Amino acid sequence: MKICIFWHRRDLRIHDNVGLAAALASGLPVLPLFIYDKEILDHLPEKADARLTFIHDEVEQLAHETEMAGGTFLARYGQPLAVLEQLVKDFDVAAVHTNEDYEPYATRRDTAVAAMLKQHGVEFHAYKDQVIFAKEEIMTKSGTVPKVFGAYLKAYTARLTDELLEPCDSEKLFRKANLHRVSQEKAAPRPTLKEMGFELREQYFPPVKLPAGGIVRNYHKTRDTPANEHGSTRESLNLRFGTLSVREVMRQAKELNPKLLAEIIWRDFFMMLLWHLPHTATQSYDPKMRHINYRNNENEFRAWCEGRTGYPLVDAGMRQLNETGYMPNRVRMTVAGFLTKHLFIDWRWGERYFADKLLDYDMANNVGNWQWMAGTGAISAPWFRVYSPENQQAQVDPEMKYVKRWVPEFGTTKYPAPIVEHKFGRERAVEAIRAARIAAG
Repeated sequence: MKICIFWHRRDLRIHDNVGLAAALASGLPVLPLFIYDKEILDHLPEKADARLTFIHDEVEQLAHETEMAGGTFLARYGQPLAVLEQLVKDFDVAAVHTNEDYEPYATRRDTAVAAMLKQHGVEFHAYKDQVIFAKEEIMTKSGTVPKVFGAYLKAYTARLTDELLEPCDSEKLFRKANLHRVSQEKAAPRPTLKEMGFELREQYFPPVKLPAGGIVRNYHKTRDTPANEHGSTRESLNLRFGTLSVREVMRQAKELNPKLLAEIIWRDFFMMLLWHLPHTATQSYDPKMRHINYRNNENEFRAWCEGRTGYPLVDAGMRQLNETGYMPNRVRMTVAGFLTKHLFIDWRWGERYFADKLLDYDMANNVGNWQWMAGTGAISAPWFRVYSPENQQAQVDPEMKYVKRWVPEFGTTKYPAPIVEHKFGRERAVEAIRAARIAAG
Protein backbone atom coordinates (compact mmCIF):
# COMPACT_ATOMS: atom_id res chain seq x y z
CA MET A 1 0.00 0.00 0.00
CA LYS A 2 1.44 3.36 -1.01
CA ILE A 3 1.46 5.96 1.75
CA CYS A 4 2.70 9.48 2.32
CA ILE A 5 4.66 10.74 5.31
CA PHE A 6 4.01 14.05 7.03
CA TRP A 7 7.19 15.23 8.73
CA HIS A 8 6.47 17.49 11.71
CA ARG A 9 9.21 19.98 12.57
CA ARG A 10 8.44 23.54 13.68
CA ASP A 11 4.72 22.76 13.59
CA LEU A 12 3.84 20.63 16.61
CA ARG A 13 0.09 20.88 16.12
CA ILE A 14 -2.73 19.34 14.14
CA HIS A 15 -4.88 22.45 13.73
CA ASP A 16 -4.20 25.04 11.02
CA ASN A 17 -1.20 23.18 9.62
CA VAL A 18 -0.68 23.79 5.90
CA GLY A 19 1.63 20.88 5.16
CA LEU A 20 -0.41 18.42 7.17
CA ALA A 21 -3.56 19.53 5.36
CA ALA A 22 -1.87 18.91 2.01
CA ALA A 23 -0.75 15.43 3.06
CA LEU A 24 -4.22 14.56 4.35
CA ALA A 25 -5.83 15.82 1.13
CA SER A 26 -3.49 13.75 -1.06
CA GLY A 27 -5.74 10.69 -0.98
CA LEU A 28 -2.98 8.49 0.42
CA PRO A 29 -2.87 7.10 3.95
CA VAL A 30 -0.80 9.50 6.06
CA LEU A 31 1.95 8.43 8.45
CA PRO A 32 2.92 11.35 10.75
CA LEU A 33 6.57 11.55 11.77
CA PHE A 34 8.84 13.52 14.08
CA ILE A 35 12.64 13.18 14.03
CA TYR A 36 14.71 14.10 17.06
CA ASP A 37 17.55 15.50 15.02
CA LYS A 38 20.98 14.48 16.31
CA GLU A 39 22.57 17.26 14.29
CA ILE A 40 20.73 19.71 16.58
CA LEU A 41 20.48 17.81 19.85
CA ASP A 42 24.18 16.95 19.96
CA HIS A 43 24.93 20.66 20.37
CA LEU A 44 22.59 21.29 23.31
CA PRO A 45 24.64 22.50 26.30
CA GLU A 46 22.73 20.62 29.00
CA LYS A 47 21.24 17.17 29.35
CA ALA A 48 18.25 18.65 31.17
CA ASP A 49 17.24 21.06 28.39
CA ALA A 50 13.79 22.51 28.99
CA ARG A 51 13.15 22.99 25.27
CA LEU A 52 13.62 19.30 24.61
CA THR A 53 11.25 18.48 27.46
CA PHE A 54 8.69 20.79 25.85
CA ILE A 55 9.18 19.20 22.42
CA HIS A 56 8.96 15.67 23.84
CA ASP A 57 5.72 16.49 25.67
CA GLU A 58 4.18 17.95 22.52
CA VAL A 59 5.30 15.02 20.35
CA GLU A 60 3.73 12.60 22.81
CA GLN A 61 0.51 14.62 22.68
CA LEU A 62 0.53 14.45 18.88
CA ALA A 63 1.10 10.71 19.09
CA HIS A 64 -1.86 10.35 21.44
CA GLU A 65 -4.15 12.35 19.13
CA THR A 66 -3.00 10.33 16.13
CA GLU A 67 -3.69 7.04 17.89
CA MET A 68 -7.13 8.26 18.99
CA ALA A 69 -7.86 9.01 15.33
CA GLY A 70 -6.87 5.48 14.33
CA GLY A 71 -3.35 6.06 13.05
CA THR A 72 0.26 5.57 14.10
CA PHE A 73 2.67 8.38 14.93
CA LEU A 74 6.34 7.62 14.34
CA ALA A 75 9.13 9.28 16.31
CA ARG A 76 12.78 8.58 15.57
CA TYR A 77 16.11 9.75 16.97
CA GLY A 78 18.91 10.20 14.46
CA GLN A 79 20.04 12.11 11.41
CA PRO A 80 17.04 13.06 9.25
CA LEU A 81 18.60 11.93 5.98
CA ALA A 82 19.37 8.46 7.36
CA VAL A 83 16.02 8.16 9.15
CA LEU A 84 14.00 9.05 6.06
CA GLU A 85 16.05 6.81 3.80
CA GLN A 86 15.35 3.88 6.12
CA LEU A 87 11.64 4.69 6.22
CA VAL A 88 11.52 4.74 2.42
CA LYS A 89 12.94 1.21 2.52
CA ASP A 90 10.54 0.06 5.26
CA PHE A 91 7.37 1.47 3.69
CA ASP A 92 6.03 2.04 0.18
CA VAL A 93 6.30 5.83 0.37
CA ALA A 94 4.98 7.90 -2.51
CA ALA A 95 5.67 11.34 -1.02
CA VAL A 96 7.01 13.19 1.99
CA HIS A 97 5.19 16.38 2.97
CA THR A 98 6.54 18.96 5.41
CA ASN A 99 6.55 22.69 6.13
CA GLU A 100 9.36 24.99 5.09
CA ASP A 101 12.12 26.06 7.44
CA TYR A 102 14.33 29.01 6.51
CA GLU A 103 17.42 28.59 8.70
CA PRO A 104 20.73 27.78 6.94
CA TYR A 105 21.03 24.27 8.38
CA ALA A 106 17.40 23.51 7.57
CA THR A 107 17.73 24.56 3.94
CA ARG A 108 20.86 22.42 3.51
CA ARG A 109 19.14 19.47 5.20
CA ASP A 110 16.02 19.76 3.05
CA THR A 111 18.04 20.02 -0.15
CA ALA A 112 19.86 16.80 0.75
CA VAL A 113 16.62 15.05 1.76
CA ALA A 114 14.86 16.06 -1.45
CA ALA A 115 17.77 14.73 -3.55
CA MET A 116 17.82 11.43 -1.67
CA LEU A 117 14.06 10.97 -1.99
CA LYS A 118 14.20 11.73 -5.70
CA GLN A 119 16.72 8.89 -6.12
CA HIS A 120 14.15 6.57 -4.55
CA GLY A 121 11.32 7.89 -6.70
CA VAL A 122 9.66 9.67 -3.75
CA GLU A 123 8.24 13.18 -4.10
CA PHE A 124 9.18 15.89 -1.59
CA HIS A 125 6.73 18.73 -0.91
CA ALA A 126 7.44 21.66 1.41
CA TYR A 127 4.84 24.31 2.21
CA LYS A 128 4.85 27.82 3.62
CA ASP A 129 3.34 27.61 7.10
CA GLN A 130 5.33 29.41 9.81
CA VAL A 131 5.19 32.84 8.13
CA ILE A 132 2.68 34.77 6.04
CA PHE A 133 5.18 36.08 3.48
CA ALA A 134 8.49 34.35 2.83
CA LYS A 135 11.58 34.33 0.66
CA GLU A 136 10.99 36.63 -2.35
CA GLU A 137 7.32 37.46 -1.82
CA ILE A 138 8.04 40.97 -0.59
CA MET A 139 10.93 42.72 -2.36
CA THR A 140 11.81 46.34 -3.04
CA LYS A 141 10.53 48.02 -6.20
CA SER A 142 13.95 47.44 -7.76
CA GLY A 143 13.74 43.72 -6.96
CA THR A 144 16.32 43.68 -4.17
CA VAL A 145 16.14 42.34 -0.63
CA PRO A 146 14.32 44.85 1.60
CA LYS A 147 16.54 46.12 4.41
CA VAL A 148 14.36 48.92 5.74
CA PHE A 149 11.72 47.58 8.08
CA GLY A 150 9.39 50.57 7.70
CA ALA A 151 9.10 50.03 3.95
CA TYR A 152 8.77 46.28 4.43
CA LEU A 153 6.02 46.79 7.02
CA LYS A 154 4.13 49.12 4.70
CA ALA A 155 4.29 46.65 1.80
CA TYR A 156 3.44 43.76 4.11
CA THR A 157 0.35 45.33 5.69
CA ALA A 158 -0.89 46.49 2.28
CA ARG A 159 -0.96 42.86 1.16
CA LEU A 160 -2.15 41.35 4.44
CA THR A 161 -5.75 40.35 3.76
CA ASP A 162 -8.11 38.54 6.09
CA GLU A 163 -8.11 35.64 3.63
CA LEU A 164 -4.38 35.07 4.17
CA LEU A 165 -5.04 34.65 7.88
CA GLU A 166 -7.84 32.14 7.49
CA PRO A 167 -7.02 28.78 9.10
CA CYS A 168 -6.55 25.78 6.86
CA ASP A 169 -8.73 22.72 7.45
CA SER A 170 -6.04 20.31 8.67
CA GLU A 171 -7.85 19.47 11.91
CA LYS A 172 -11.11 18.66 10.13
CA LEU A 173 -9.25 16.54 7.58
CA PHE A 174 -7.33 14.81 10.34
CA ARG A 175 -10.50 13.64 12.07
CA LYS A 176 -11.81 12.15 8.84
CA ALA A 177 -8.60 11.09 7.10
CA ASN A 178 -7.25 7.67 6.36
CA LEU A 179 -4.30 7.65 8.74
CA HIS A 180 -1.84 4.84 8.26
CA ARG A 181 -1.82 2.20 10.96
CA VAL A 182 1.46 0.38 11.57
CA SER A 183 2.00 -2.78 13.56
CA GLN A 184 3.61 -2.24 16.94
CA GLU A 185 6.69 -4.16 15.87
CA LYS A 186 7.20 -2.16 12.70
CA ALA A 187 6.42 1.17 14.34
CA ALA A 188 9.08 0.73 17.07
CA PRO A 189 8.71 2.51 20.42
CA ARG A 190 9.05 6.27 20.42
CA PRO A 191 12.33 7.32 22.06
CA THR A 192 12.28 8.58 25.62
CA LEU A 193 14.40 11.46 26.85
CA LYS A 194 16.56 9.02 28.77
CA GLU A 195 17.12 6.82 25.71
CA MET A 196 18.34 9.87 23.83
CA GLY A 197 20.73 10.76 26.65
CA PHE A 198 18.69 13.60 28.13
CA GLU A 199 16.81 14.31 31.35
CA LEU A 200 13.41 15.74 32.18
CA ARG A 201 13.55 19.46 33.04
CA GLU A 202 10.77 20.83 35.20
CA GLN A 203 10.04 24.29 33.81
CA TYR A 204 7.15 26.71 33.41
CA PHE A 205 5.92 26.82 29.83
CA PRO A 206 3.33 29.36 28.62
CA PRO A 207 0.02 27.62 27.88
CA VAL A 208 -0.64 26.48 24.33
CA LYS A 209 -3.47 28.91 23.70
CA LEU A 210 -3.95 32.47 22.60
CA PRO A 211 -3.50 35.01 25.41
CA ALA A 212 -6.51 36.79 26.89
CA GLY A 213 -7.89 39.64 24.85
CA GLY A 214 -7.13 42.17 27.55
CA ILE A 215 -3.42 41.32 27.47
CA VAL A 216 -3.37 41.80 23.71
CA ARG A 217 -5.35 45.06 23.80
CA ASN A 218 -2.97 46.56 26.35
CA TYR A 219 0.22 45.17 24.86
CA HIS A 220 1.50 48.53 23.61
CA LYS A 221 1.10 49.95 27.12
CA THR A 222 2.61 47.06 29.09
CA ARG A 223 5.27 45.55 26.80
CA ASP A 224 8.04 47.66 28.35
CA THR A 225 7.22 46.96 32.00
CA PRO A 226 9.23 43.83 32.90
CA ALA A 227 7.83 43.66 36.43
CA ASN A 228 4.35 43.03 34.96
CA GLU A 229 4.09 39.27 34.45
CA HIS A 230 1.14 39.84 32.11
CA GLY A 231 2.77 42.66 30.20
CA SER A 232 3.69 40.41 27.27
CA THR A 233 1.67 37.83 25.37
CA ARG A 234 4.34 35.13 25.93
CA GLU A 235 3.47 33.69 22.50
CA SER A 236 7.07 33.38 21.29
CA LEU A 237 7.68 29.83 22.57
CA ASN A 238 4.51 28.50 20.96
CA LEU A 239 5.27 30.33 17.72
CA ARG A 240 8.80 28.96 17.74
CA PHE A 241 7.70 25.33 17.95
CA GLY A 242 4.44 25.79 16.09
CA THR A 243 2.07 24.76 18.85
CA LEU A 244 0.21 27.90 17.80
CA SER A 245 -0.03 28.91 14.15
CA VAL A 246 1.15 32.32 13.02
CA ARG A 247 -2.22 32.87 11.34
CA GLU A 248 -4.24 32.57 14.54
CA VAL A 249 -1.79 34.80 16.40
CA MET A 250 -1.87 37.42 13.66
CA ARG A 251 -5.67 37.34 13.40
CA GLN A 252 -5.94 38.24 17.06
CA ALA A 253 -3.26 40.94 16.83
CA LYS A 254 -4.74 42.42 13.65
CA GLU A 255 -8.10 42.72 15.38
CA LEU A 256 -6.92 44.00 18.75
CA ASN A 257 -3.50 45.64 18.62
CA PRO A 258 -1.57 47.03 15.61
CA LYS A 259 1.61 47.38 17.68
CA LEU A 260 1.62 43.66 18.44
CA LEU A 261 0.91 42.91 14.78
CA ALA A 262 3.96 44.94 13.77
CA GLU A 263 6.09 43.06 16.30
CA ILE A 264 5.02 39.73 14.82
CA ILE A 265 5.81 41.02 11.33
CA TRP A 266 9.40 41.62 12.52
CA ARG A 267 9.55 37.82 12.83
CA ASP A 268 8.73 37.35 9.14
CA PHE A 269 11.19 40.11 8.27
CA PHE A 270 14.11 38.51 10.07
CA MET A 271 13.31 35.09 8.57
CA MET A 272 13.25 36.64 5.11
CA LEU A 273 16.62 38.30 5.72
CA LEU A 274 18.23 35.12 7.03
CA TRP A 275 16.97 33.10 4.07
CA HIS A 276 18.48 35.62 1.62
CA LEU A 277 21.62 36.22 3.70
CA PRO A 278 22.44 32.93 5.45
CA HIS A 279 26.02 34.03 6.15
CA THR A 280 24.68 36.59 8.64
CA ALA A 281 23.97 33.77 11.09
CA THR A 282 27.67 33.86 11.97
CA GLN A 283 29.00 36.97 10.24
CA SER A 284 28.20 40.66 10.51
CA TYR A 285 26.21 41.86 7.52
CA ASP A 286 28.08 45.16 7.31
CA PRO A 287 31.57 44.41 5.87
CA LYS A 288 33.01 47.37 7.77
CA MET A 289 31.94 45.73 11.04
CA ARG A 290 33.57 42.35 10.41
CA HIS A 291 37.05 43.21 11.60
CA ILE A 292 36.39 45.04 14.84
CA ASN A 293 38.99 44.30 17.49
CA TYR A 294 36.56 43.40 20.28
CA ARG A 295 37.97 43.13 23.80
CA ASN A 296 36.27 39.77 24.48
CA ASN A 297 37.28 39.70 28.14
CA GLU A 298 36.24 36.26 29.38
CA ASN A 299 35.91 37.29 33.04
CA GLU A 300 33.64 40.17 32.13
CA PHE A 301 31.62 37.92 29.83
CA ARG A 302 31.18 35.47 32.70
CA ALA A 303 30.02 38.29 34.98
CA TRP A 304 27.48 39.30 32.33
CA CYS A 305 26.26 35.70 31.98
CA GLU A 306 25.82 35.32 35.72
CA GLY A 307 24.21 38.73 36.34
CA ARG A 308 27.12 40.30 38.25
CA THR A 309 27.81 43.47 36.26
CA GLY A 310 26.75 46.01 38.88
CA TYR A 311 23.99 47.29 36.60
CA PRO A 312 20.73 46.08 38.18
CA LEU A 313 18.53 45.90 35.06
CA VAL A 314 21.20 43.94 33.18
CA ASP A 315 21.77 41.60 36.12
CA ALA A 316 18.05 41.06 36.72
CA GLY A 317 17.53 40.12 33.07
CA MET A 318 20.40 37.67 32.98
CA ARG A 319 19.34 35.99 36.20
CA GLN A 320 15.77 35.64 34.96
CA LEU A 321 17.09 34.14 31.72
CA ASN A 322 19.28 31.65 33.57
CA GLU A 323 16.48 30.53 35.87
CA THR A 324 13.46 30.59 33.57
CA GLY A 325 14.67 30.65 29.96
CA TYR A 326 12.78 33.90 29.41
CA MET A 327 13.59 37.60 29.37
CA PRO A 328 11.30 40.52 28.39
CA ASN A 329 12.11 42.09 25.05
CA ARG A 330 13.13 45.51 26.36
CA VAL A 331 15.48 43.86 28.83
CA ARG A 332 16.95 41.72 26.04
CA MET A 333 17.83 44.95 24.23
CA THR A 334 19.45 46.37 27.35
CA VAL A 335 21.62 43.35 28.11
CA ALA A 336 22.63 42.98 24.46
CA GLY A 337 23.60 46.63 24.17
CA PHE A 338 25.58 46.44 27.39
CA LEU A 339 27.54 43.39 26.25
CA THR A 340 28.36 44.67 22.77
CA LYS A 341 29.07 48.29 23.66
CA HIS A 342 29.92 48.76 27.34
CA LEU A 343 31.92 45.53 27.65
CA PHE A 344 32.78 45.61 23.93
CA ILE A 345 32.34 41.88 23.45
CA ASP A 346 31.54 40.28 20.08
CA TRP A 347 27.80 40.03 19.48
CA ARG A 348 28.23 36.35 18.54
CA TRP A 349 29.22 35.52 22.13
CA GLY A 350 25.90 36.87 23.36
CA GLU A 351 23.95 35.31 20.52
CA ARG A 352 25.37 31.89 21.37
CA TYR A 353 24.58 32.32 25.05
CA PHE A 354 20.97 33.23 24.24
CA ALA A 355 20.84 30.22 21.89
CA ASP A 356 21.75 28.00 24.83
CA LYS A 357 19.33 29.55 27.31
CA LEU A 358 16.22 30.98 25.64
CA LEU A 359 13.16 28.74 25.58
CA ASP A 360 11.93 30.64 22.53
CA TYR A 361 15.29 30.72 20.76
CA ASP A 362 14.79 31.40 17.08
CA MET A 363 17.93 31.92 15.01
CA ALA A 364 16.49 34.54 12.67
CA ASN A 365 15.06 36.70 15.45
CA ASN A 366 18.06 36.25 17.70
CA VAL A 367 20.69 37.00 15.08
CA GLY A 368 18.66 39.90 13.71
CA ASN A 369 18.19 41.52 17.09
CA TRP A 370 21.78 40.98 18.26
CA GLN A 371 23.12 42.53 15.07
CA TRP A 372 20.61 45.36 15.50
CA MET A 373 21.98 46.21 18.94
CA ALA A 374 25.62 45.74 17.87
CA GLY A 375 25.09 48.01 14.86
CA THR A 376 26.37 45.33 12.47
CA GLY A 377 23.21 44.13 10.73
CA ALA A 378 21.41 44.59 7.45
CA ILE A 379 19.05 46.70 9.48
CA SER A 380 20.35 48.00 12.78
CA ALA A 381 20.56 50.78 15.28
CA PRO A 382 23.38 53.20 14.41
CA TRP A 383 26.71 51.73 15.49
CA PHE A 384 27.49 54.85 17.52
CA ARG A 385 24.28 54.65 19.57
CA VAL A 386 24.94 53.35 23.07
CA TYR A 387 21.98 53.06 25.42
CA SER A 388 22.50 53.92 29.07
CA PRO A 389 21.43 50.94 31.22
CA GLU A 390 20.67 53.40 34.03
CA ASN A 391 18.30 55.39 31.81
CA GLN A 392 16.69 52.15 30.66
CA GLN A 393 16.21 51.19 34.29
CA ALA A 394 14.51 54.50 35.06
CA GLN A 395 12.19 54.12 32.08
CA VAL A 396 11.04 50.53 32.44
CA ASP A 397 11.42 49.71 36.15
CA PRO A 398 11.41 53.02 38.06
CA GLU A 399 10.18 51.43 41.29
CA MET A 400 12.78 48.66 41.03
CA LYS A 401 10.12 45.93 41.31
CA TYR A 402 11.71 43.80 38.59
CA VAL A 403 15.19 44.32 39.98
CA LYS A 404 14.15 43.43 43.53
CA ARG A 405 12.54 40.23 42.25
CA TRP A 406 15.74 38.98 40.59
CA VAL A 407 18.55 40.82 42.41
CA PRO A 408 17.55 40.70 46.09
CA GLU A 409 20.99 41.83 47.27
CA PHE A 410 20.78 45.08 45.30
CA GLY A 411 21.39 48.02 47.62
CA THR A 412 23.50 46.00 50.04
CA THR A 413 27.24 45.55 50.37
CA LYS A 414 26.90 42.16 48.66
CA TYR A 415 26.00 43.76 45.33
CA PRO A 416 29.04 44.53 43.14
CA ALA A 417 30.06 47.96 41.93
CA PRO A 418 29.52 48.63 38.20
CA ILE A 419 31.95 46.62 36.12
CA VAL A 420 32.53 49.60 33.82
CA GLU A 421 31.53 53.25 33.99
CA HIS A 422 28.89 54.12 31.38
CA LYS A 423 30.60 57.13 29.78
CA PHE A 424 33.96 55.38 29.61
CA GLY A 425 32.47 52.21 28.12
CA ARG A 426 30.46 54.16 25.55
CA GLU A 427 33.41 56.26 24.37
CA ARG A 428 35.73 53.23 24.25
CA ALA A 429 33.33 51.32 22.01
CA VAL A 430 32.51 54.22 19.69
CA GLU A 431 36.16 55.12 19.19
CA ALA A 432 37.15 51.50 18.48
CA ILE A 433 34.29 50.95 16.03
CA ARG A 434 35.01 54.24 14.26
CA ALA A 435 38.66 53.29 13.87
CA ALA A 436 37.74 49.86 12.48
CA ARG A 437 35.34 51.38 9.96
CA ILE A 438 37.93 53.90 8.79
CA ALA A 439 40.53 51.14 8.43
CA ALA A 440 38.04 49.07 6.40
CA GLY A 441 37.67 51.96 3.97
